[in-house]
Amino acid sequence: MAGRDLTLEAGLAALLIAFIVIAGSTTDAFLTEGNITNLLKQMVTTGLLAFGMLTVILTGGIDLSVGSVVAFSGIVAAGLSAGLPVPLAMLIGLASGVGFGLVNGALVARFQLAPFVVTLAALTTIRGLAFVYSETPVAPEKEGFFELGSAVLGPLPVSTLIMLAVFLAGGIFLSRTPAGRSLVAIGGSAETVRLAGIGVRRHIVLAYAISGACAGLAGVILASRVGIAQPSVGTAFELDAIAACVIGGASLAGGKGSVRATFAGVLVLALINNLLNLYDVQSFWQQVLKGLIIVAVILVQRTGRFRTAIGASNPGKVKLS
Repeated sequence: MAGRDLTLEAGLAALLIAFIVIAGSTTDAFLTEGNITNLLKQMVTTGLLAFGMLTVILTGGIDLSVGSVVAFSGIVAAGLSAGLPVPLAMLIGLASGVGFGLVNGALVARFQLAPFVVTLAALTTIRGLAFVYSETPVAPEKEGFFELGSAVLGPLPVSTLIMLAVFLAGGIFLSRTPAGRSLVAIGGSAETVRLAGIGVRRHIVLAYAISGACAGLAGVILASRVGIAQPSVGTAFELDAIAACVIGGASLAGGKGSVRATFAGVLVLALINNLLNLYDVQSFWQQVLKGLIIVAVILVQRTGRFRTAIGASNPGKVKLS
């Protein structure tokens, strides 16, 4: 298993290098400081959502509500910042994401409802609440609201550093703490985990709370970066998050996924989006090409793992070039 994970990560690294070489050799704008900074900022939203999604996927679940949570958290933070200190308004926006995650997790764990159904219902409900809060975009008036999305520390945007910190802390949590290892084990066999005396329900709730927290943080940062919060933002963000996890080799059946490979999946998606924009591809063609590229990447990964598995089981009969 470890060998296959290393093979996947090596393949993703090679793919990233190939994208960078192609981009650098076909367009002069790619390696400019402005484009690199823009790329680093744009990947933050997908990165945060992808880590939260991975946490849920590892338990065998799914969270389709994250795009709506991004919209709600951002517009609440922006709206409250007019009458509250900016840090407190942002904290409330983030906390709303945690609250939605806790509700989703409780419905899935306590009532044993299908995660797809629960989070699909949450997607529409939370989106509606965002429009109830404000039918029109909210433009924050305080300059301090924009600092989180625009500030830089050395060569890196602060928002990118926050995302990297989430991945680093999340990787340690999932691999080196009892709670994190339990989340992975639940995706493999929830009954085995229960028989071992571990509380399956509370760990599932924890997974969805983490996903909600990541979505809430992503919403606050996005609103700060673009300077306006819209109730319609975040549509289909959950699909990019799921795609990043799947490109990184996560199994939607649960119990299998890598934080490093998921981060690589985020980079792959960010590079695809950036390249298509630099090539001035029309938005509807971007959707088509992006979908085809993602499918191609996943097929290559699956084919490689299949051949590796066959070679391992029949070392004398199969020769891999």
